[in-house]
Amino acid sequence: MNDDLKKQQLRNHKMLATGLFILMAITFVAMTVLQKQNHSHWIGYIRAFSEAAMVGALADWFAVTALFNYPLGIKIPHTNLIENSKEKIGDNLGNFVVDNFLSPQNIRPYIAKLKVSVYAGDWLSKGRNQNLLINELSSILTNIIQKLDDETVVKFITNKAEEMADSIKLNSIIGNGIEYLLTKNDHQRLITGLSSQIKNYILENQQIVSERVEKESFFFIPKSVDSKISEKITKGLSDYFREVEENLKHPLRTEITNKIFEFSKELKEEAKWESEFDNIKSEFLQGEKLNQYSNDIWQSLKSSLMQELSEPDSRLKYYIKKNLDEFVFNLQNDEQFQNRIDSWVRLTAYKYILKNTKGFGELISTTVGNWEGKELSRKLELEVGKDLQFIRINGTIVGGLVGLIIYTVANFI
Repeated sequence: MNDDLKKQQLRNHKMLATGLFILMAITFVAMTVLQKQNHSHWIGYIRAFSEAAMVGALADWFAVTALFNYPLGIKIPHTNLIENSKEKIGDNLGNFVVDNFLSPQNIRPYIAKLKVSVYAGDWLSKGRNQNLLINELSSILTNIIQKLDDETVVKFITNKAEEMADSIKLNSIIGNGIEYLLTKNDHQRLITGLSSQIKNYILENQQIVSERVEKESFFFIPKSVDSKISEKITKGLSDYFREVEENLKHPLRTEITNKIFEFSKELKEEAKWESEFDNIKSEFLQGEKLNQYSNDIWQSLKSSLMQELSEPDSRLKYYIKKNLDEFVFNLQNDEQFQNRIDSWVRLTAYKYILKNTKGFGELISTTVGNWEGKELSRKLELEVGKDLQFIRINGTIVGGLVGLIIYTVANFI
C-alpha cells in the first residue's frame, strides 16, 4: 500500500470521527433547546447521551492528536510526543527488540533449526548456479587484482622474502631433505641410473680404455697382450657396475648411502656450511636483485591470474568447478560432513548475534534518533493513525453510553 492510499484512508477515518463528534454536538444543542420547550423524559436521555459523547470524543481527539501534533497548534506540555521524544522512543525500541527478540533463549530455537547444508547443496547442484558463483568470484578477484598497487605488492613480497631468508637455514633444510630421501630409499633409483650410465659408457668407449692401456704399457709388451688387458678391464668394470645396477643390496650401495648420510650430517652441523649458504643467500638476495625477483614473480603471477580469470574454460575455473562438484557431493551424501557444516554455521551465527546484540539495539536507536521529528511523526501516523481514529469513534460511543447510564441511574435514585 503506497503513501497516497494511506493518506486517503487516514483522511476518511478522521472525517468519520470528526463527523460523529459534530453530530453529537448538533444533537446536544438541539436537545438543550427542545428541553426548554418540552419536558418529555426522552429528551433528557438523548441530551445526556450526546453530552457525554462529546466529552468522550474531545478527550480521545486530544489524546490521539497529542501523539503526533500539538492540539490546535498550542504547545501544551506532554503533547506532540513522537517528535519531542524520538530519542527516547529509539532507545526504548532498540532495548525492546534486543530484550524480546535477540535474547539467547529466543534465538536459540531458530538457530537450532538451521540446515544450511541442505539448501547450499541443492543450490550448488544446479549448473547455472555454479557458473554464476564462479563468474562472480572471478569478477571479484579480477577487480581486487586490478586495484592492487603493484609497488605495494612487490614491496610486501620483498619484505616477506627477506624475513624468510633471515630465518631460514639453507644448510639444515638441504641436510634434512637429503636425509628424508635416504630414509625413503629414493636415492637407490639415482644409484641404479648412474650405475647403468657408467656401465654403458665403459662398453661404448672400450677404445679409449685400449688406447690408455697401450699408452701406459711398456714397449716390449705385445699389443695383443695390451688388447687382452684392456678387454679384461672393460669387462670387469662393466660387470661390476652391472652388479651394482641389478643388486639392490650391493655393498657399494651401502657405502654410498653411508657417505651421503655423513654428508647430510656435516651439512647440518658444521659451521662452514652454514657460512657458505649464508654467503649464497647474501649474493642472490641482495636488495636490488630481490626487489627485481619480487617484481618478476608478481607480474608473472598477476598476468597468469588475469588470463585464467578471464578465459571461460581456463584451468583455474575447471579446478574450481571440480572442487565445487566434490563439495556438493559431500553436502548431499555425507551426513557427517553436513552436520559439521550446520554445526559450524549455527555456532557462528549464535555467537555473532549475541556478540552484536548491543550493536543492533544501538543501530535501531541511532536510526530512529536521526530521523527528523516531523517526518517520524508523519510516518507513524500514516501507519497507525487510521486505527487510532477508531479510538475517537469508540470514545464517542462509549462516552455517550456511560453518560446515558449515569443519567438513568441519577433519575431513579
